[in-house]
Amino acid sequence: MSNIEEIIFIIDDEIEVRDAISLYLTADDYIVESYSSSEEYLARETWQGTGCLILDVNLTGKSGVDLQEELFAMNSHIPVIFITGQANIPLSVQTVKKGAVNFLEKPFQPEVLMQSIHEALLLSRKLKSEKDDIVKACKLIETLSEKELAILKYFINGMLNKQIASELNVSEQTIKHHRISICGKLGVKSVPEIIRIADKAGITPAEKKY
Repeated sequence: MSNIEEIIFIIDDEIEVRDAISLYLTADDYIVESYSSSEEYLARETWQGTGCLILDVNLTGKSGVDLQEELFAMNSHIPVIFITGQANIPLSVQTVKKGAVNFLEKPFQPEVLMQSIHEALLLSRKLKSEKDDIVKACKLIETLSEKELAILKYFINGMLNKQIASELNVSEQTIKHHRISICGKLGVKSVPEIIRIADKAGITPAEKKY
């Protein structure tokens, strides 16, 4: 049974292949969209939910491998399952290294495809969750003032309030007040929690002056 937020995308220039896979998956209640080319798929609005791509290697125009490269560069959270009419071990190794879940030679067994889809959807959920966490962390960091962000960078360097106060030539009480404000804006209660959010947001620790 599929999740309403999940779509299985099929990209193959053979309509018979697209129709056969679509029929099989929709019979199992999956939501399916099929495309005849990479370009047609890319023209679609970027899917923000989870899902996976069943992608033919040898497409007219932008090949399946080219599309995978483009999606990889875009940090897509939609994993790829490659299908092909010709076995190519070096190519299969290359695509798997780039994150492909499987490389299936036609004709493949339906149960093998279903297992690959199951793995791909689990991976998609994990990747999307990680991306969502990063976006949330970045939005929280954006609520901080310039001064608070500067102090946060010392916190994640493992420095104590008095050490930060010395670095910035302010009172320790001032740092404590800023720490309370930072925790309030980030919705946390401790420095370890601050560090986790800063790490997800890609914040670089401040270097000690002394």
